[in-house]
Amino acid sequence: MATTELPETITRYLAAHLAGDGDTAIAAFHADATVTDDGSTHDGAAAIKDWMGRAAAEYTYTTELIGSERLDGTHYVVTNRLEGNFPGGLVDLRYRFTLRDGLIENLTIAP
Repeated sequence: MATTELPETITRYLAAHLAGDGDTAIAAFHADATVTDDGSTHDGAAAIKDWMGRAAAEYTYTTELIGSERLDGTHYVVTNRLEGNFPGGLVDLRYRFTLRDGLIENLTIAP
């Protein structure tokens, strides 16, 4: 699946997160959304925005989109390759999105 085939909400979130634009990124989520990353779950818009700020500041890395897949009308998986100064230095992460009413209801990030 080409990234142009992903829902606009997902492409907007990915671009904003990559650019460090927390306000635009958080606008892609429901107010009661959840994000699970690195073993921790962040509930609600305020906690998700805080997570985005911390995640971006902790390490320096580049991100390359290497794949995307539509599972059904509300579930999508985007695979990003991160390379940087974090332990291991290189990882492929799967961003598993669940959409509700055109916004992100749940995002789980894991290898």
